[in-house]
Amino acid sequence: MHNYKKEFITYAIEHKVLRFGEFKLKSGRISPYFFNTGLFNFGSQLSKLGQFYAQAYQQCGVQADVLYGPAYKGIPLVSATAIAMAESFNHDMPFSFNRKEVKDHGEGGNLVGAPLHGNVMILDDVITAGTSVRESVNIIKSMGAQPCGVLISLDRQEKGQKGLSATDEITDTFKIPVHSVISLNDIVLFLMSNDEYSSQLATIERYQEKHGCA
Repeated sequence: MHNYKKEFITYAIEHKVLRFGEFKLKSGRISPYFFNTGLFNFGSQLSKLGQFYAQAYQQCGVQADVLYGPAYKGIPLVSATAIAMAESFNHDMPFSFNRKEVKDHGEGGNLVGAPLHGNVMILDDVITAGTSVRESVNIIKSMGAQPCGVLISLDRQEKGQKGLSATDEITDTFKIPVHSVISLNDIVLFLMSNDEYSSQLATIERYQEKHGCA
């Protein structure tokens, strides 16, 4: 596991973005962990989060022309990642995001930032039903550009209704790869290397056996 993944998990636990216990999910399942990037809500935390996304982007091997963040959670993510790419990797990338409501005055339209062109990487927090990705793909294609991948913070690697994980469903539907800063497997490996989390590890492994994807 790359060091930035370990650092991200540690950082997420420290700021209670990653928590352990019993949490009822939208699916009705009782999960032994919960992850919410919305709790990175200070400037310093968002800056650090952008660094983790930038490192994951560098590792994924996809060459994008533009970074795109779907409203609303994708807006700070794509902004922070673009800054981190410029400052840490000397790669000054254009970025764009959408409005929920189309603007009918001024420059108009529903996009803010750089024009969408060429290959576009979608940045989001997590994927559940895939609605945000579907909307993003439609917007990108309507601009004559091509979605080339999705980058999220956590891949839960959990079976959906069709037996595929949410990320596998996106890949199967849109033929684009989904990358993540960390996955559930990364969390498991992290817990295995830290004796203080032995009880959390046991419950997550049981949950993974029941609901996880290979």
